[in-house]
Amino acid sequence: MKLLVTGGAGFIGSAVVRLAIARGHRVVNLDALTYAANLQNLAAVEGNPAYSFEKADIRDREALDRILSRHRPDAVMHLAAESHVDRSIDGPAAFVQTNILGSFHLLEAVRSYWDAAGRPAGFRFHHVSTDEVFGSLGPTGQFTETTAYDPRSPYSASKAASDHLVRAWHETYGLPVVLSNCSNNYGPYHLPEKLVPVVILNALAGQSIPVYGDGGNIRDWLYVEDHADALLTVLDKGRVGRSYNIGGENEARNIDLVRMICAHMDDLRPAAAPHADLIRFVPDRPGHKRRYAIDPPACDPNWDGGLRSRWNRGCGER
Repeated sequence: MKLLVTGGAGFIGSAVVRLAIARGHRVVNLDALTYAANLQNLAAVEGNPAYSFEKADIRDREALDRILSRHRPDAVMHLAAESHVDRSIDGPAAFVQTNILGSFHLLEAVRSYWDAAGRPAGFRFHHVSTDEVFGSLGPTGQFTETTAYDPRSPYSASKAASDHLVRAWHETYGLPVVLSNCSNNYGPYHLPEKLVPVVILNALAGQSIPVYGDGGNIRDWLYVEDHADALLTVLDKGRVGRSYNIGGENEARNIDLVRMICAHMDDLRPAAAPHADLIRFVPDRPGHKRRYAIDPPACDPNWDGGLRSRWNRGCGER
């Protein structure tokens, strides 16, 4: 299979590219190389004849048409997005431009390419989204694929809008799409401004470790390489028009996660005082959601791509 991956130099995108290459697929990485991208994430596949890179912005329709015509992919995996909530609060325009307008231009370019190719039955457009489109949970319950959308930040609103566009292009034009919504990722090549690397880097530097509010916000953490495995499974086995929730079943309060990392830092890089002494509670960010959790029961080995089929760390190829 030849895959075109948008945002393939980013944190999750690069994990998808590396795994797809390892499994024998050919991959075209389309990335604008903004602040969130780093080609060093792909050093392991650089020079591999199955890998190629195209620097382009998903808002550039002419570039998209040219790249699709040149490479003729069998599937498109759309991961290019602005994704940091704090940045969306400070500058929402970039999120509207990339996540909404960019997704629109990509959908139109892919639809034109698919039509011109004779609408091949095996073609897929896989849109990768987030659990943040579902809003916030109370102390109990989990998000499912049928949870109503309730975005509460410029970031989540822009991703919800792109999800709706993808579904509309399937219903209106017949574009063969699958969607997935994931919980918080962590792992290699994580962007330094996100929580886990911020804690590690500040601990190493002996600088204060900021924690929003009382630190009681809860997230479900998913290892990025497991997520990449799940994404390729959804692309291969997902039923057209359906969405799939991908979670890690690893809920943790932010403060507990930070203290756990600090304890590991005490073992790995002992300092004069415990690293937890660096923790500083800071004013909460606007609209900070209290809890997210994905409901991913163990996979059925005879998975048929039905609506309730899900993913957890015990599933997939190992």
